[in-house]
Parts: sequence; C-alpha cells; structure tokens
Amino acid sequence: MTELLEAIETEEEETREPLQKVCIVVSKGSLEGIYPALIMANGARMEGIEADLFFTFFGLDALRKDRQERIRVATVGNPGMHVPTLLGALPGMSWVATKMMGRQMQKLDIPPVGEFLELIHDSGAGIYACHATVEMFGLSEDDFVPEVDGVLTVGEFYERSAGAEIIFT
Repeated sequence: MTELLEAIETEEEETREPLQKVCIVVSKGSLEGIYPALIMANGARMEGIEADLFFTFFGLDALRKDRQERIRVATVGNPGMHVPTLLGALPGMSWVATKMMGRQMQKLDIPPVGEFLELIHDSGAGIYACHATVEMFGLSEDDFVPEVDGVLTVGEFYERSAGAEIIFT
C-alpha cells in the first residue's frame, strides 16, 4: 500500500507545473494578519514567481498613511497568543505583544510594514486596494501609501488572478 501511495505522489509531482503566479488576499489589519502575506509575496518574488497583493477590509490598514505605523498584534480573541482573553484585554497588552514581536522580527532582519511593502513593490509585485472596502470606509487613493498600484473591484482582481494560486491570509 505504501509503495502505491509513493508511486501516486511521484506521478503527481512529475505532472505538476511549476507555480507561475500567486495572488494574496489580506483581510486582517493586525501584524499577524499582514506579515504572512508580505513574507509570502516576498518569497514568491525571490523565486521568480509573479505576485499580487489585494488588501481588503481591515487589511487596508497596512496601506493607509494614517494607520500603517500603528498596526499592532491582536491580543483579544487570538488563540495563538495562548493567553486568556481577559488578560489580552488589559490596557497595554497589545503594545507589549507588538514590541516583543517587533524585537523578534528585527533579530530576523524582517523590515517594518512600510519598508516591506516598498521592497515588495520594487521587486515587481502588484499592490492593490479593494474598491468596495475603499468605498465602504469612505477612503480615496490619497489615503494610501505610494506603493499602491490601484484600487480594484473584485472582478478586476479575478481578472488579474487568472491562472494564479489565490491565497487568503
């Protein structure tokens, strides 16, 4: 049975085409919601894979001039924090968790969100805001950092995503 499974896996690997493009949807506005997308897009570009980032709902905070510097770790209702919700709700807990995470990222030479977006954009990745969310929040293109390539409707995002792997973070 094991030999059969190994033969099937080997056959699948041989017929699988190399990944050409990824489109990453970012909908969470916390550090742990934004960084995975940035790391994945950067990794794709480093491997020569085309990448687009589509920011929607609170993920737009990563692109907003007025909010980008204040992105924090979500400590309330975050099971990955491994702390009781009540403790996570204490004043200052999000700030402390954000500082701790920031130090760890600095050790790994992971840049701040703004610098990371610039790096990814300069590597050729597309950075887009969701039109419906921009309208819903009463925003305009002037509210965003210069790395934003445009505001797309969902239909336009799907057109850009043709043939790509779509990843949600």
